[in-house]
Amino acid sequence: MSKLDYCFSNDYMVLRPDRASPFDLLHLLFSPKVGRNKAVDCFTSTEIRSFPRRLALFLNLLLQILLLSLAGPVAAIGAAVELALNFVDNVLHGKMEYPDRSSASYRSLTGLIDRRVDLDRSIAPADSRHHAALCVMASKVAYENEAFIRDVVTRRWQMEFVKFYNCWNEFESAYTAQAFVFCDKAGPDAELVVVAFRGTPAFDAARWRADLDPSWYKVPRLGRAHAAYTHALGAQRNMGWPKWVEHIKGKPQKVYAYYTIRDAVKGLLEASPKARLLVTGHGSGGALAVLFATVMAYHREKAVMDRLAGVYTFGQPQVGDAMLAMFAERNLDRPKKRHFRFTYAGDPLPRLPGVGSPAHFLHFGLCLHFDVSYNLKVTKI
Repeated sequence: MSKLDYCFSNDYMVLRPDRASPFDLLHLLFSPKVGRNKAVDCFTSTEIRSFPRRLALFLNLLLQILLLSLAGPVAAIGAAVELALNFVDNVLHGKMEYPDRSSASYRSLTGLIDRRVDLDRSIAPADSRHHAALCVMASKVAYENEAFIRDVVTRRWQMEFVKFYNCWNEFESAYTAQAFVFCDKAGPDAELVVVAFRGTPAFDAARWRADLDPSWYKVPRLGRAHAAYTHALGAQRNMGWPKWVEHIKGKPQKVYAYYTIRDAVKGLLEASPKARLLVTGHGSGGALAVLFATVMAYHREKAVMDRLAGVYTFGQPQVGDAMLAMFAERNLDRPKKRHFRFTYAGDPLPRLPGVGSPAHFLHFGLCLHFDVSYNLKVTKI
């Protein structure tokens, strides 16, 4: 990446662990002139005079460098562990067969630890808890492979599976965002269209690094947004968030999350006059979910936003500053609350990225917090 890639932003700070030398790290620790540091992309005139802030960035860069170096080994170990656990699971269920990673019976570590996939049938569609109950299971199932998700949606939930999306990140030249879309009923009878984003997989150290990364962009009219989630959702080099983009020419399999899923949702809503939209995700998937809805509001997608029933996130990290928070609340929570952020006890995910000043990252929306005894406390932030 070059600084031209950020020209859509009128202010930015992007950490670069991929090119941080020992000298750059020491320079960051002892010099306030971070704009001249190769480990940080920002305006040349940028200075950070606070030593605690520079120390926090120094430690964060060290951790990111470590995670990048471990990404390959951790992924290989994780793949072997999941394969072995699935083989044991097959044996315990009387199937002496080698696990197929793409089959409907293959589970991620998350799915093996918590095997629940069925919806709570005691919560009827007319129940005020129905949207949250459906979204929490969709967020959980999003960690699995496409065949598993399709089987759960169609066979267990008796709903209409639409499509699984594996989406391209132009800044990292990798597939870093996954999501699936389904409807509660087929065709024009659908009353709900649901978009569920996948969170960070258990053995994906590269995505752990992205969750910890405090880099940000300031987007005109929107505010400061978390850089890694902005990249994953489909922001464009040099352009940021244009309302329309072309799919990658000659490479139809490479699609951008926001643009592809937005267009799919618009088509489904047009075909189903009664349908309303739910967007959900756990962890980084929750961050993508709330940014997805926020960018639709930024693009003034009024026809879609008028039919947004809710954004339900679970263990969602912080995604932006006070300006972005005000923009999101103005568009998601008016005329009524539509952004619901669920947190649990001491879960560390909502505290991420955890570096920088409150001017850069904070939470917004209605928080529904459960303690270890599952007692509910509702707070504004």
